[in-house]
Amino acid sequence: MSERAFPDRWVDPHEDPRVTGTQPVGELDTVWDYLRHYRLTLEMKCDGLDAEQLARRSVPPSSMSLLGLVRHLAQVERNWFQRVLQQRDVPRLYRSATDRDHDFNGAVADPAVVDEAWSTWRREVRAAEEWRAGDVSLDAVVPLGADESVSVRDVLVHMVEEYARHTGHADLLRECIDGRTGQ
Repeated sequence: MSERAFPDRWVDPHEDPRVTGTQPVGELDTVWDYLRHYRLTLEMKCDGLDAEQLARRSVPPSSMSLLGLVRHLAQVERNWFQRVLQQRDVPRLYRSATDRDHDFNGAVADPAVVDEAWSTWRREVRAAEEWRAGDVSLDAVVPLGADESVSVRDVLVHMVEEYARHTGHADLLRECIDGRTGQ
């Protein structure tokens, strides 16, 4: 393994998978690029950790863990891209009548749970990317409940906000596990 030029970073800047070398053009492509960036950041923050480390809780009474974040963001992807934007009747992930926070509470140190979480998250990201490959208008409006609606723009900006907030949590969780920070 070669030494990194910047040992305090996850990867050297010229090897960062989040940097594409091209600047997005237009609002939709810009927002989608930010979402792509934060999805890759989540993967980077979890890279190289075992099931116990991924399931490690932050500070009591919080049930937050990196694995919980992966499960939570899979549920968020499904809810906004499939249930709301595409109006699909698909079941919610990691929820039950008795545990609305099963995305975090069910994030246990089991390699099978880790594999399932990543598989589900990747499947939901692919479904969102397939939706994005279609004819998307930021100004389109979709129903949100009985008496509300939401624009595609609002949903996509919310998704960027959701990932930005949770990758910030991931920064702190990872630092508690092995001291790695930033980027």
